[in-house]
Amino acid sequence: MTNQFQAMAAIRYGFGLSPLDEPPTSVQEMLSRLSGPDKAAQHWPIAGFEQRARETFELLDLRRRERKKGKTDLTEVKKLNRALVRGLMKDLGASVQRAIGGHDAFRERLVRFWADHFTVVAKGKGLRFVTTAYVEEAIRPHVTGRFSDLLKSADTHPAMLVYLDQILSIGPHSPIGKRSGRGLNENLAREIMELHTLGVGASYTQKDVRQFAELLTGLFYNFRTGSKFRAAAAEPGAETVLGRSYGGGKASVADIHAALDDLARHPDTARHIARKLAVHFVSDSPDQGLVDHLAAAFSDSDGDLMAVYTALLEHPSAWANPGEKAKQPFDYMVSALRALAVPPAYIGRIKPIDIRRWLYAPMAVMGQPWLQPNGPDGWPEEADYWITPSGMAARIEWALMVADKLGRRTDPRELAHRALAGGADARMLQVVGAAESRREGIALVLASPEFNRR
Repeated sequence: MTNQFQAMAAIRYGFGLSPLDEPPTSVQEMLSRLSGPDKAAQHWPIAGFEQRARETFELLDLRRRERKKGKTDLTEVKKLNRALVRGLMKDLGASVQRAIGGHDAFRERLVRFWADHFTVVAKGKGLRFVTTAYVEEAIRPHVTGRFSDLLKSADTHPAMLVYLDQILSIGPHSPIGKRSGRGLNENLAREIMELHTLGVGASYTQKDVRQFAELLTGLFYNFRTGSKFRAAAAEPGAETVLGRSYGGGKASVADIHAALDDLARHPDTARHIARKLAVHFVSDSPDQGLVDHLAAAFSDSDGDLMAVYTALLEHPSAWANPGEKAKQPFDYMVSALRALAVPPAYIGRIKPIDIRRWLYAPMAVMGQPWLQPNGPDGWPEEADYWITPSGMAARIEWALMVADKLGRRTDPRELAHRALAGGADARMLQVVGAAESRREGIALVLASPEFNRR
């Protein structure tokens, strides 16, 4: 019998209850699972960035060569593009397998949280097929480490450099800048300060952004040649960011890392990260005491993320008022698959074209195309953004399709009991039991307010 703690641990900090998976029985068990080996990544691997980048370059290069020849028949380009789409669908499938079958759902939720915090939008600029690999390489290995290491990993990763146009940023007084006349691009510097560390309205100025942007020059990536630091493109001289001086000698990545380390330790960063975590997991309007508790844990531990997660899970507010948050489409779909006892092996057998039909396309209709938020600030957290008439219509349509495909042996009332634990009241059970068909009864459970919130 699932108790109240287990239900909240599975629903608020995971992807919902499943008869195939025993939820944790204590905070210590949750933290123990999280601090242990990443078994889900081992069981269900995702292609690395180098592989996906090489495949993307082959596509871009072939498209360029074919167009240069004046060809209108791009059969080979389309063939290669389809192969990359199949790879993308497999990566999405592996992400779903981890979420429905991993014994450490809190880790999977944290990976999704940090991937959104350090958003790289998977479209344009050659990024469509490499973003899942970026999350795998730059985010996932660092979610239980120090924030400074996660920050450096994400913000100097090739995908981030391409996405925020850092590869176009040239020091105006650098040798390359003087020859080419090209100048500074402040996108990465601004987003690091506004979104990734200090937060909007924090204690920095436009001058800090400009100086930081000058410090970042030299970071470069090209799909053909890979990553390198171009000292000839770096703005010469020292840069002052938030009152501290960096560089001045031979330009190097070490100076950039030093600035990122200091931004990671800033009190504004502690408060910004604390509030984002509380909003994501607990409430759109979290208790200020919880936010302060997380910020203190962040500062006192020098950004040790395990200490921050411990502070989150040990606070009373973290376990109060269930149903404060709306499930985003990916979470909703995964929780439905878990409730229906779909094993990871089933997802692994689905053809890429069907992953696209049953998972990838429905997510977009629900308002959350896979790894494609509208901008670098990621997906909105507010429940009102997700629980809309059109969004719910898309969820109901998907629920009916899944119920028809996977729920033929599922009793709707039993589904309500096991998926919602104590959240299935008598009225809901009556409505579900009175449904005209098993399919409609299952869809009623999956479309219910209780199931769509955490």
